[in-house]
Amino acid sequence: MKFSLFAHMERISPEDDHKQLYDEFVELCKIADEGGMHAVWTGEHHGMNFTIAPNPFLNLVDVARVTKNVRLGTGTVIAPFWHPIRLAGEAAMTDIITDGRLELGIARGAYSFEYERMMPGMDAWEAGKRMRELVPAVQNLWKGDYEHNGEYDQFPKTTSAPQPLQQDGPPIWIAARDPNSHDFAVSNGCHVQVTPLWKGDDEIKDLIGKFNDSCAKFPEQPRPRIMLLQHTYVADSEEDTKLGAIELNRFYCYFGAWFMNKREITQGLIEPLSDEEIAAHPFYSPEAMERDLVIGTPDKVIERLKSYEAMGYDEYSFWIDSSMSFERKKASLLRFINEVMPAFS
Repeated sequence: MKFSLFAHMERISPEDDHKQLYDEFVELCKIADEGGMHAVWTGEHHGMNFTIAPNPFLNLVDVARVTKNVRLGTGTVIAPFWHPIRLAGEAAMTDIITDGRLELGIARGAYSFEYERMMPGMDAWEAGKRMRELVPAVQNLWKGDYEHNGEYDQFPKTTSAPQPLQQDGPPIWIAARDPNSHDFAVSNGCHVQVTPLWKGDDEIKDLIGKFNDSCAKFPEQPRPRIMLLQHTYVADSEEDTKLGAIELNRFYCYFGAWFMNKREITQGLIEPLSDEEIAAHPFYSPEAMERDLVIGTPDKVIERLKSYEAMGYDEYSFWIDSSMSFERKKASLLRFINEVMPAFS
């Protein structure tokens, strides 16, 4: 099983400086590269200080200058916000600039906050249909001389300019949850990213079960890879484990509030949650975080990840977003690299 880092800029206070946050993001990417991780992933989000990532290609091109070996992945671009010609060209240019290190993750998107600002009136169902139209179009644009007459986009014969450095283009990853998404990814020769949300190991088993079912349904396709993306904190003690669970519980409560899209947003920051609101959440709690996420001392993290490897996951992505301080994120990542990864070498 390979290991990667998944990270964004996180701004949780008006006092947080954007430049400092970006420098810290780059520093984490450098640590991942120097520590022998397989890849770095960063996503696309708009108007949200919770995850600042307006164009992941910009970040990845910059990170390429200060790293040597890590693959550089979009985790993920939001399909409805991209025209196929533009995505094919920008991804190809990024692949050239990064010496063929690009991995292209694509999703339908998750936040109605973004939909109503970027594509007013669009819902998740339409976003999924747009993704299913976009992906084959990008693949064909890389091949060249492709004419498209879809439901959402139409254009005459076109070839991506430039064309990517990697033969057949960068590997494409699809963020999948339901069986139809797994089927779409596998049948189109794409890899799969899965992210369990609140059901722990049962959901992790269910997701790879859906993936395996799709692989069996399309035996003519070479078996793609599957990546498990999970919030992770490697603690230095049992006491630190409890603190990490409290911090990640607060993060998840804010994630839930952004997802529900009902709280006031001012200057890109959501109206703060009170301690009482966090304590009253119907299913998020520090105990649930410790049970369902990868939070613990190195020996416990190794045990958890060994079980995911045994299930058949090809890559585990250490999702470092947590609203923790940079120092705590960095210490956790270093413990992961120095004390957890060697058990899998």
